[in-house]
Amino acid sequence: MATRMRLQRFGKKGQAFYHIVIADGRAPRDGKFIEKIGSYNPLTIPATIDIDMDKALEWLQKGASPTETAKAILSYKGVLYKNHLLKGVAKGAMTKEAAEAKFEQWLTEKQVKISSTINQKAQESKSEIKKRLEVEVKINEDREQALAAKRAKSLAKEEKAEAEVEENVPEPEQQVSEEPKPEA
Repeated sequence: MATRMRLQRFGKKGQAFYHIVIADGRAPRDGKFIEKIGSYNPLTIPATIDIDMDKALEWLQKGASPTETAKAILSYKGVLYKNHLLKGVAKGAMTKEAAEAKFEQWLTEKQVKISSTINQKAQESKSEIKKRLEVEVKINEDREQALAAKRAKSLAKEEKAEAEVEENVPEPEQQVSEEPKPEA
C-alpha cells in the first residue's frame, strides 16, 4: 500500500484550514486516513503549522511520500532536514549528537529569521499606516484652505454688495421734504 502525506481540507468556503494526514494514495482527498499528524492554517499571518515531528519523521522513514504542499510544510518545519541528518547518521557520516547539534542550530536560525520577518512586516504596516495618515492630514488641510478661500471670497462679495446697496440708498437727511416751509 502506497502511503501519502497530504492535506485534508476543512473549514468553510474562503476560510479553509487543513489537517496533515497519512492516507492511502488511492483514498480521496477528504476521505479515510490512517493517522493525523498535524494541522495547517494558512489564514493567519504567518501561517500556523502544528505538526508532530516524531510521527512525521517516523512515517517518512517508513516510506510515506509527501505531496508537494506537504513537502513544503515539512521542509519549513525542518522534518525533511532532520530526516536527511538521520540518514547521514545511519551511513556513519556523523554521530547522532553532531546531527542533533546541527538540527538545533538550524532551528534557532530559522526562528530568528521568522521573528525578524514578522517584525519587519509589523514595521512596514506601521509605516504604511503613518504614511496614509500623513496623506489624509494633508488632504484635509488642503480642503480647509480651499474652503477658507471660498468663504473669504463669498464674504468679500457680500460686503461689496452691501456697500453698493448702501451707496444707492439715499440717506434720510438728504431727502427733500415736500412739506411747505412756514412763511414768517
